[in-house]
Amino acid sequence: MEEKIRQILDEALRVITGSQTLAALEEARVRFAGKNSELLALLKSLGTLSAAERPRIGALVNNAKKAIEEKLQEKKELLQKSAQSQKIAAEKLDVTLPGKGVRRGHYHPLTRVMEEAKNIFSRLGFEVAEGPEVETEYYNFDGLNIPPHHPSRDMFATFFVNDGLLLRTHTSPVQVRVMEKRKPPLAVIAPGRVYRRDYDATHSPVFQQLEGFLVNENVTFGDLKGTLTEFLRQMFGKEREVRFRPSFFPFTEPSAEVDVECMMCNGKGCRLCKDTGWIEILGSGLIDPNVFKAVGYDPEKFSGFAFGMGIDRIAMLKYGIDNIHLFYENDMRFLEQF
Repeated sequence: MEEKIRQILDEALRVITGSQTLAALEEARVRFAGKNSELLALLKSLGTLSAAERPRIGALVNNAKKAIEEKLQEKKELLQKSAQSQKIAAEKLDVTLPGKGVRRGHYHPLTRVMEEAKNIFSRLGFEVAEGPEVETEYYNFDGLNIPPHHPSRDMFATFFVNDGLLLRTHTSPVQVRVMEKRKPPLAVIAPGRVYRRDYDATHSPVFQQLEGFLVNENVTFGDLKGTLTEFLRQMFGKEREVRFRPSFFPFTEPSAEVDVECMMCNGKGCRLCKDTGWIEILGSGLIDPNVFKAVGYDPEKFSGFAFGMGIDRIAMLKYGIDNIHLFYENDMRFLEQF
């Protein structure tokens, strides 16, 4: 039995010493010091020995068990220290290396242009008003002299939410809402998102619009032209050509489209301007008397003008962008240019 104890001890020390991981060491502990180990089996068999042999063999077993446990603890500490050293080495940082630069956020190009437009009109004496994006048919159409079944409704290609509710197709409903609550003189702009069923290089189903209107006594078409011309000069520079051409809108009479010389081709003609050299940028006109009647204004006493522009289109011209959808694709390569 003494030889057996010596063999178990030698084997245990060899295996423990050769363990390279904590998992391997745990297997050695279970094998040589666990409840099913050979040493524990020898302790249980001491009762079969003579009274003279029992103390001596028992002492040998206990000494072997103690030596194995001490070796296990010693090896465990070494492996833990080694594992910690490896972790520290793996996570080591060279503090002398230059740090990574912080990527600063900045305004989206549409936000930049919208803020610039609001600032220009603010300097011209306009105040800002806002309204809901989910509108009623009355404010989006009827109150703006667009009755049911009027053919002009087709041009708006509306997204309906349910009967009587829709995603606003323009910010002009704010005009009606403001005039219902306040009396002239008024000079107001209404910026915000609008929605239409339209999709090509210069149109998006969701886009930013800025509506504006001015109401007072003796307002003329000359006031409209002067206001919009000054705005476009401040936005694009005095060298950019601007033109007004007759058009039709149910809520203005007379009405005019305003075009700006295409900045992609400088008026020579390209895909963006459909080879015309001009980009339609906003619609405008004198407010129709029926709109005044709907809000309780006396059209014999008051007159005014209104206009609406797509901020996306202005941003395209200002920055020379030929596809409106780049604003909404969240491509950092595009956005970081601004």
